[in-house]
Amino acid sequence: MQVTVTFRHMDSSEALRQYAVEKSDRLSKYLFEPVDIHWILSVEKIRHIADVTVNANGVAIKAQAGTGGMYSAIDGAIDKVEKQVRKHKEKVKDHKPHSAEPEGKRMPNPAAEPAGARRSRIVKKENQFVKPMSVEEAAEQMNLSANPFLVFTDSATSNINVIYRTGDGDYGLIETRTK
Repeated sequence: MQVTVTFRHMDSSEALRQYAVEKSDRLSKYLFEPVDIHWILSVEKIRHIADVTVNANGVAIKAQAGTGGMYSAIDGAIDKVEKQVRKHKEKVKDHKPHSAEPEGKRMPNPAAEPAGARRSRIVKKENQFVKPMSVEEAAEQMNLSANPFLVFTDSATSNINVIYRTGDGDYGLIETRTK
């Protein structure tokens, strides 16, 4: 999770930066890597404003809170964005793909398949955010991640590549080429 904090019209504070980063960790249970979170903390007269933007899997979620204190503004903004992220996750989870035939009307044809034969089917779908990075950056990202593979765009060639863990702890690289 990449968290950046920007201060406007106020002095930067390491304590506020750490507080915003700690509060951002609440979103990790809802979002998959890579996640970019950007905080803008500002003061207008006596009003403290916290703006947060979360970019994850191609979705941008924004929230803003303004109060008399910066810590409470951060709390308010993270509460709002957490509610939006939770709602988005439930919407994605509840979405069911539409098929040409209704599920109840489809009749299996036992003569079409030999006995004991099993057709492969897709049982899990995962969306990946393809981020431009070098092969070295992808290897570093794999060190930080528990995922068995990472899909990324090679910043040098602009081709989509896949880096994966091998059985001995090393990494393999699949490079794609276009004609």
